[in-house]
Amino acid sequence: MRQNHPQESHIDGNTGLGGNQAATQQQERRALFALGFAGFGSSAMMRVCDPMLPALAQDFNVTAGQASHTISAYAIAYGILQLVFGPLGDRYGKRRVIGIAALLCIVGNAIAVFAATLDLLIIARVLAGVAAAGIIPLSLAWIGDTVPYAERQAAMARYLTAILMGLIAGQWVSGVITDVWGWRWIFALLFVFFLVVGLALSLDRSIRREARRPMSGNGYIRDMIGVLTNLWAVWLLVVVTLEGAFVFSAMAFLPTFMHDEYGFGISVSSGIVALYGVGGMMYSFSARKLLSRFSEGGMAMLGGLLLTVSWLVVAVLDHWEWVLPATMAAGIGYYTLHSTLTTRATQMAPAARGTAMSLFAGCLFLGISIGVSLSGLVIDHISYRWVFAICALGLGLLASAFAYSLRMRDKR
Repeated sequence: MRQNHPQESHIDGNTGLGGNQAATQQQERRALFALGFAGFGSSAMMRVCDPMLPALAQDFNVTAGQASHTISAYAIAYGILQLVFGPLGDRYGKRRVIGIAALLCIVGNAIAVFAATLDLLIIARVLAGVAAAGIIPLSLAWIGDTVPYAERQAAMARYLTAILMGLIAGQWVSGVITDVWGWRWIFALLFVFFLVVGLALSLDRSIRREARRPMSGNGYIRDMIGVLTNLWAVWLLVVVTLEGAFVFSAMAFLPTFMHDEYGFGISVSSGIVALYGVGGMMYSFSARKLLSRFSEGGMAMLGGLLLTVSWLVVAVLDHWEWVLPATMAAGIGYYTLHSTLTTRATQMAPAARGTAMSLFAGCLFLGISIGVSLSGLVIDHISYRWVFAICALGLGLLASAFAYSLRMRDKR
């Protein structure tokens, strides 16, 4: 292994639950499986609006840039509410809060089904983002609590499999259903999914036992200050903010680009974009092998290189056939870079991991909301290709800076 690991500070999320080590590990696997279902739904809901932008623009008589507010509004709400759900997870138990958040997701999706105006749909997406904010970041924090650092990136890769399946389903199924039955049916499907998953999580007895364990004794303000006064933690937050802006600006508009530039239908465009998730799954299945060959800095550089080349191909080459391998390579690159960044982020504040990871996820979605909003303006006034080119160059520089900072820190 060429990985350089920071000093371990591990909080076992199952301490005091009783039973032998084998039983504990089995319980952790079951918990991770259940959290995977919640993460699947959350990631699907995150991306369902990407392929439906042309349909929304047509139905509400707006531009694609204006319709993209359904994406940026969701991201803003998701990011801000991280600051609430993180401390709640530390105080009341991460899995319990995740179950409640899953149930709350049904509200926004119910309103979206009947939204008569774009403004009402945006409000519905805000409510959905508010609820979904408590799912994936707290799941990552729970993994940080229960899995030792040396095994953590591989465990996160397994969790990413569920997230990526949701990403693929959210984009591709959304495109197909939008073409066949209309975009409202997507939100009806999400309503049913979160009702079932939320009830299943909330009724789990082991979650109720976990929720009664004492959590971090530090106050919310003290935990937050502890993270924000740590220069390394602040740097990681800056990196993930810029990463969100560049990665998801390119991602969000790719289906509409394929529709407007090459004349593909919505379902075909969303199917092409689903290759991004396939690339991510290729990473998750090969993560152990990659981690045995590359340092964390090497992983960051590899991810950045793939992202830069992929989006430059989309920006420069005027043939749709190149978009397919480029999209898949971009998926491999993003999850190679992001998993490295996320694994380091789990060590920002081990005693208050929920709060720290909520800040991390909040910054990611702050970057997404800023990036998508600015990209919408660029697209409305210039072109899609400028967005892809800017994102490609920005990701290359960002990954290089992050990789360099990892090497310098590991030399200390």
